[in-house]
Amino acid sequence: MNPRLERLQPYPFERLRELMQGVVPNPALRPIALSVGEPRHATPTFIKEALTRHLSGLSHYPATLGSDSLRAALAHWLQTRFALPSLDPATEVLPTLGSREALFSLTQVLMDPDRAEARAVCPNPFYQIYEGATLLAGGQPWFVNADPARGFCVDYSTVPETVWQNTQVVFTCSPGNPTGRVMTLEEWRTLFELSDRYGFVIVSDECYSEIYPDESRPPLGSLQAAALLGRTGYPRLIAMGSLSKRSNVPGMRSAYAAGDRTLLKQFALYRTYHGSAMNPAVQAASEAAWQDETHVQDNRRQYREKMEAFYALVHPHLPLDRPEAGFYYWARTPIADTEFARGLMRDAHVSVLPGSLLARHAHGSNPGQDRIRIALVGTLDETLEAAHRLVAFTHTLQEHAHVLATSPD
Repeated sequence: MNPRLERLQPYPFERLRELMQGVVPNPALRPIALSVGEPRHATPTFIKEALTRHLSGLSHYPATLGSDSLRAALAHWLQTRFALPSLDPATEVLPTLGSREALFSLTQVLMDPDRAEARAVCPNPFYQIYEGATLLAGGQPWFVNADPARGFCVDYSTVPETVWQNTQVVFTCSPGNPTGRVMTLEEWRTLFELSDRYGFVIVSDECYSEIYPDESRPPLGSLQAAALLGRTGYPRLIAMGSLSKRSNVPGMRSAYAAGDRTLLKQFALYRTYHGSAMNPAVQAASEAAWQDETHVQDNRRQYREKMEAFYALVHPHLPLDRPEAGFYYWARTPIADTEFARGLMRDAHVSVLPGSLLARHAHGSNPGQDRIRIALVGTLDETLEAAHRLVAFTHTLQEHAHVLATSPD
């Protein structure tokens, strides 16, 4: 048995289930889940039709590199979306089976298990795959806290020189999960300069890049930042994006890795042994999805309506920061985040994810403590109902606190 498996920590949703043991939800209310970031908008009909039209492809083994037409569609979309000067579909783009699989397997390629003190630098809070992939590759994660006082900026100046010297991978998530923050061009410049100095690879997780409120201001991507800064060939940079949130097809497991062609060549070699070739029918449906923006614009409209409506109802009672992108609110709680989540489930039958479960205690604090992640993935009506229940629960907490404050000793 691989002894590194013992280093893995329970997934946040496993810890959430444990946290909720013994909590009896209000039976008069139907359950509303705001805890899991799984898209629940309808899958566009044209994608499902493309999938079924190409089921005959199931009789053939798919190529690890994917079809030429899918890679061409991905390259064209990336060039158009991020204003890239060029992207070679043959060498700089690779289809993957969702971003989770790609993040994990790429880490196995990039980390040297024989190198002592090998490090991967991760944002904190973070997507748990960054940590698990690093540990199973024989490395050790180093967490950089997202500071709310700095607008949830990940401050790389806090990383010690000794850590940088052993860093092989830096994971970024922009737009951020759960904060919704988008990295600026200057932040990318700083990170690229550090990569040049220490030789580490940047793995940019951009699965929320197509969920944003202002159609005229799409989030900056890592490849785009590299192009703007004159980094020809995207040295030591791999960007990853997905159809799951963009096109409401999480079950298709369709994503991409793009960037440094030398790294992608080695990644493709690994994948021939890893067995990660995309189903031909999924390739065809993915190609259709990447070639259409109308459904993506409608998807953003739905999220925009929910985010605005939720903010209008909840913000006067529980302060919310408007995210730059994504479909989460990262809200501060008036009591401990775990107790808030348990109480909200008990009284309102609404589940949210405590922020402390999304982060690690690092450098003297847990940056997710006393925050909750609220995922607005359901219908507008469900979102409004959840907002009203959340407000009522918050009022109950305030009234209880007032009673305690005014009670005689």
